[in-house]
Amino acid sequence: MATTTRPNTFLQRLIGAAALDAAIYEEIEADPRAISQAMAIVVVSSLASGVGAVGFGSRISGAPFFAIAALMSWAAWALVTYEIGSHLLPTPATRVGLGQLLRTIGFAATPGLLSLLGVMRGITGPVFVVSWVWMLAAMVVAVRQALDYTSTARALAVCALGWVLAILMAVLLGLLFTPGVS
Repeated sequence: MATTTRPNTFLQRLIGAAALDAAIYEEIEADPRAISQAMAIVVVSSLASGVGAVGFGSRISGAPFFAIAALMSWAAWALVTYEIGSHLLPTPATRVGLGQLLRTIGFAATPGLLSLLGVMRGITGPVFVVSWVWMLAAMVVAVRQALDYTSTARALAVCALGWVLAILMAVLLGLLFTPGVS
């Protein structure tokens, strides 16, 4: 008699993604229906970053700007990571579609929900640092699983290079489109 297993619930996936559980990331990679869940996490995590950024001293009216910036930064990082991982640094075993990678790294944004706590002045900086480092660790696991890497070091290299390039793109765009001070 064959046994079937049901996929984990959304909450179980959130907890597993935050716990850096490779099996959860494999399940997410294989489930095309998880894309809406992954994108919801990215949006809510970006909103949490926007609200949490108020703790840096900006007004609450600045929250939408920071949320949009967080969302765009994630999108840039995701795209650059896909290009690097699938075209620049693939292994012979690497077989990935954009959807697979977006699902896994979407769930890797789960620790970004913590940035909402940044709204409390005095702990904003540490909250953001912890959430960013945790998201980077989750991203490494997600990339390792989605790109079928056997090496965590390769996944870390892809994520770190993607992160640096995404930051450089954000800075360049900021310089190009920020109005000058008169």
